[in-house]
Amino acid sequence: MRPDIALAARDLRVALGGRDVLHGIDVSLPVARWTAVVGPNGAGKTTLLKALAHLLPASGAIELLGRPQAQWGARERGRALAWLGQGESGAEDLRAGDVVRLGRLPHQAWLAAPSAADAAAVEGAMRATQCWEWRGRALGELSGGERQRVLLARALAVQAPVLLMDEPLANLDPPHQADWLALVRAHVAAGGTVVSVLHELTLALQADDLLVVAGGRLAHHGACTDARTHAALRAVFGGRVQVHEVGGRWVALPGG
Repeated sequence: MRPDIALAARDLRVALGGRDVLHGIDVSLPVARWTAVVGPNGAGKTTLLKALAHLLPASGAIELLGRPQAQWGARERGRALAWLGQGESGAEDLRAGDVVRLGRLPHQAWLAAPSAADAAAVEGAMRATQCWEWRGRALGELSGGERQRVLLARALAVQAPVLLMDEPLANLDPPHQADWLALVRAHVAAGGTVVSVLHELTLALQADDLLVVAGGRLAHHGACTDARTHAALRAVFGGRVQVHEVGGRWVALPGG
């Protein structure tokens, strides 16, 4: 058991619709770090994240917080790992506050009423994502960005140590993207772990580590500040992306 590793996979393979999507990935993601998963379209990024979250059938070994996936009960795993999917839909007539309250289900006994701790977690998460004022509005009444903030609040309300997020910045304007970055950094500073699939490479380069995926295989795993990581990015995008340091931060720009 490795308590310093949040998620680990050995020989992870996934086939969808009779087609192999992941081809034997070995990876270890450390506790208290933010790892951004990047790569070309169709590389297998979302599939990898879903497999790590136990949302897809996969072969190989997966460990969560040092324990094999098979040793986790559903409710216990639901308290340890929170998920935010890409383009998630929900019951359009559910109120935003009720949607966020769903994140507390792993903490509640069957048919039990929400506790004071549940109410505090929901309010705290909605205030952190600036959606508390719409708690009584139906999900279907919200814009894409507003909906995304509610779904992010649902994931935060779980108060899980491990957060997995697939394209969490979809539909968010730049100020709310900055808010998301601040939430991620606060979670990591408190000892939590974040793994996020991102298409925005410059934002991904603000993570601690990059997991570069191409063709269903792990092309590179390293620190965002490492020149080898930048070289791997250039390689998987066919030299059409260049990484530069601007104002003390790494940015990805078109190049060729």
